[in-house]
Amino acid sequence: MTVTSPRKSITSVDSSALETLVGYNTRRASLVITEVFVERMAVHDLRMVEFSILSLVGHNPGITSRQLSSALSILPPNLVSLVNGIDKRGLVERQPHPVDGRAVGLHLTSAGETLLAEAEHTAAQLEMESTASLSAAERKTLIRLLQKIYRA
Repeated sequence: MTVTSPRKSITSVDSSALETLVGYNTRRASLVITEVFVERMAVHDLRMVEFSILSLVGHNPGITSRQLSSALSILPPNLVSLVNGIDKRGLVERQPHPVDGRAVGLHLTSAGETLLAEAEHTAAQLEMESTASLSAAERKTLIRLLQKIYRA
């Protein structure tokens, strides 16, 4: 016969073990920021990945799909459909690559430039609000430390 100890009611959840984990903390922070990001980018009809693609194309005119795939860790077939969707919206255009005759460079259209400027402004506001409890130096340090993890 098994003897069980009396059950007690939990009045507060102890997450201290989880809070010692980098992954847990980054995921919790990401969830907070992502939720607001999705809400705010809906005004621009942009998902997070589309915003990232537009930003990279805007800041790297002529970037190839291969370079985009690598920079965003997106499989090439998946990127093709994403770029096609952005292209259908008239936000990017394809131009022959100046060096590699087999490659095509991506460039923002004027509509793409306008949308990117608005979306980047929205993202910058969100970042400042989401990290309002951090000083500018802490924010910079946090970004640098996170980059050390994914650029390792």
